[in-house]
Amino acid sequence: MIRGLVMACVPISFVAACSPAPETHLASPAQIEGDAITASLTGEPGDTERGLVVFTSRDQGHCVLCHMVDGLDAEFQGNAGPNLTVLGDRLTPAQIRLRIADAQSIWPETVMPSYYRVDGLNQVAPEYEGKPALSAAQIEDLVAYLSSLKG
Repeated sequence: MIRGLVMACVPISFVAACSPAPETHLASPAQIEGDAITASLTGEPGDTERGLVVFTSRDQGHCVLCHMVDGLDAEFQGNAGPNLTVLGDRLTPAQIRLRIADAQSIWPETVMPSYYRVDGLNQVAPEYEGKPALSAAQIEDLVAYLSSLKG
């Protein structure tokens, strides 16, 4: 009797294991592997100088609102988030990419916005619904800049 029960459960477990991964809710398809998005969102590498602009610009990522980078010439740098001075030594570009695109997929309770997720968000103004906070190119530029931050 128990043997039959075990055999009946095997196909159900197999089907569940073969089902597709849950939807990521990102603006365009991206393959999340563990704690990283391994492929560029644009298919091209980002630009470090443009990434610095995204990092510091109030009209773009404005990452300096919460983060700081030692030696960065920025009027104000925050301390609510981690210091990113040597982030390129700690994380791979693929890990950095996921943290920018959808930090909440790693840490559901984080206050860091998911800059590339478009679904499942709260308090989004109607004119921004369905749109990512940053474009794929801006994210790749940030990945290039943050990956360059090494000790």
